[in-house]
Amino acid sequence: MDLKRAVPILTVPELPTAVAAYQRVLGLDVLMDHGWIATLGSGGTAQFSLMTTDRTAPCNPVASLDVADVDSAHDEVVRQGFEVVHPLTDEEWGVRRFFFRDPGGNVINVLTHR
Repeated sequence: MDLKRAVPILTVPELPTAVAAYQRVLGLDVLMDHGWIATLGSGGTAQFSLMTTDRTAPCNPVASLDVADVDSAHDEVVRQGFEVVHPLTDEEWGVRRFFFRDPGGNVINVLTHR
């Protein structure tokens, strides 16, 4: 599987407050903001996201893994018998994604940008 990017996700109660704090403390830039999730970084490849509540899924993931072929990743997750928490979905913000629960109980968002 070709992993393009891995982004940790922190759940926060109030997105604007959390974003402002990371901007003040670490001088980070907002790379993406959908109102319920924002991704921050500083121009390099390292990024992380802050999220209140996932807009279309039943729970918040702890990380997003951007892969070259999300359909193949989904097929492998199903073949291996992992729990799919959020089905393979084309989201209106330009990603195709699904969530699965790993052996440690972590919910992982696997996606491809369309």
